[in-house]
Parts: sequence; C-alpha cells; structure tokens
Amino acid sequence: MLPAAAAAGARAGAGPLAPGESGRHARIRGVRRPQNEDVNTSLLAVAATGQPSLEIELSTPTAPARIVIATRESRLALWQAEHVRSLLQKLYPACSVELLGMTTRGDQILDRPLAKVGGKGLFVKELETALLDGSADLAVHSMKDVPMTLEREFALVAIGPREVPQDAFVSNKYATLEDLPPGAVVGTSSLRREAQLHARYPYLAVTSLRGNLDTRLRKLDEGQYDAIILAAAGLTRLGLGARIRSVLSAEASLPAAGQGALGIEALASRPEVAAWMAPLNDAETSACVRAERAVSRALAGSCEVPLGAYALMREGKLWLRGFVALPDGTRMARAELEGAADADPEALGLQLADALRAQGAEDILAALGG
Repeated sequence: MLPAAAAAGARAGAGPLAPGESGRHARIRGVRRPQNEDVNTSLLAVAATGQPSLEIELSTPTAPARIVIATRESRLALWQAEHVRSLLQKLYPACSVELLGMTTRGDQILDRPLAKVGGKGLFVKELETALLDGSADLAVHSMKDVPMTLEREFALVAIGPREVPQDAFVSNKYATLEDLPPGAVVGTSSLRREAQLHARYPYLAVTSLRGNLDTRLRKLDEGQYDAIILAAAGLTRLGLGARIRSVLSAEASLPAAGQGALGIEALASRPEVAAWMAPLNDAETSACVRAERAVSRALAGSCEVPLGAYALMREGKLWLRGFVALPDGTRMARAELEGAADADPEALGLQLADALRAQGAEDILAALGG
C-alpha cells in the first residue's frame, strides 16, 4: 500500500542508509527541497507523480518491536493517538505500541487568544522535543495545528484519511447561524472563523473561546455563549456528533488548511519510522492537505492571519479554494483553482496564493503587519 510514500521521512538528496539500519528506505538522486517546503514534500510527490528525475529503490520494511507515540493529553488528542495506535497494532501485531502523554504550552495558556501568544507551534514543540531526545518515535497531530513550516529536523511521514473537514455550529438555543438574533454571542478560537462570521453576519458579537473541546462545550452550556463554532471532526471523533446543530458549508466557512486530517510527525533522520507509517498515508488526503498548506505557507498563514484553504477531489480534478481577510471581515480576498489530480498539489497551492495576491491579499497582509 503506497510503497513510494515509505521514503517520506528521508531528506531529499540523502544517500542510502548506512549498513545495519533497518526499515524500508529510498535512494534519492537529483532532488533539492525548497526552503519553504514541508520536509517530506518532495518524496511524497514521488508517490503522486512518479517523477523520472528520481530513482527510488525500496526494500521490505522490518517490523518494529516497539513504537512510542507522543501526544497531548486532551481527550481529543488522546483519541487521535489511540486511533493511530490501534492501526499500528493491526499492522504490526507483535509490536508494543505505547503512548507518551504530554502537556504543551498551548494547553496551559487558556486566557489569551492563540494569535497573541505564539500560534499553532505552541501545541507541537514539547512533542517535537520528545522526538529529538528519543523519548518518542512519532507524534500525532491534528493537521490544522501543525505549523506550516517544520524545522529541518522533522518530517510529516503520513497523513491519514480525512474526517469531516467543515466547521460545526453548536448551540443549545438555535439551529443555524441564520437563526441568531442581533447581538447574539458566538465563541470561536479562530481568526479565520471570526473574519468569516463578521463578513456574513456583522450583527453578531463574536468573541474569543479557548480551552479543550470539553471546556468549550461547558462554557456554552453555562450560558457564556449563545453558540460556538468548532471543527466538526473533533466532535465526530469523540462521539459528540449530536451536539452539532448544523455543519457549515465551505462557502459559509472555508476550513483551515489540514482541518479534519491527522498527521504523523517523526525525525527526518529516521527513514525506518517513515517506512513503518507508510501504510497509514492516504494519497488523496495527503494531496489535498499539501495543496492547502502550500497556500498558507506562501501567504505566511498562521494564527495571526485570518486565512482559509480547502481542497477536494471533484470529477477527477483537485479543486482548491482559499481566502485571506482582515479579522473584522471588512476586507477579504478570495480565489479558487482546479488542477489535474496527478499534478503537483503544492504547485497548485502556489498558483492559488498568486491568485489571492492579485485579488488584494498583499494589501490585507500589509495591514496585518505580515
């Protein structure tokens, strides 16, 4: 299954593994990874395009004896890690798969919006430290929480099948956003959602909402908000789908890059881990997420920039949409493109970024200080 993706964690341009190293590996010639590209991007592109400039020699992977997964300790993060553990135990029945629970700075800072305290990287740094010091072999993330540019030491070695990627409207009083009266309080943790809410519903009071999923639901139930907007994937995964009053269309609330997908991160210097994870990679989801992340990376997308990017396969083509806006929704640049399903998804992402610039994205970013 997806054998070429087994090389995803190796550095582009790296030579063969040293004698005695285990796992499936690839010998790769003639590839240089652009500075702004995910560590594994050039190699995943091999699986998608079969570029003739690459020569890949794969050997059969050696089954691991033990795998340690670093994870945050929120209920959703633990569900995600348990899900990956279950998949790995089915793949490697003799392997001991363990979880290493950790608390990140993002989990600790709950009184300020993420945009003001360092952004999405706050949820991954401690897990990456565990990879570096050898405490863990891999880390499981919600892809929308992964910074758009990884440090060179790390690689995204697999992106799993996507859950519902859209945002969800959750309320104890109202069925849809359209039902909310003027002045109704809507909570969200995202500038992306905030900008779209302001643009479509300028009469609503949109306020910050922090905390893990259970904390956010508790605040709603206590009456602090009339409604809250959450990722539908998290609610679905935790069996809380009944809390969803309506799923927002992409036209109403364009998702964040990577939303609904799980990513597996490992050290770029450990191609054997990439080989173990290769069967977990979903080619279609990976292509969509790579296109989305390319848009965001090209436009310096972060928690400080209200930006959405969403791709899906439609009638044999990759359909990619994106927007950049001011937080108050008064200015917004939108664009969309289609490309061949077997084309380089990151190239399509860069084209969409250029299209957004042509629609005024640069002026918006300048106004944001980006």
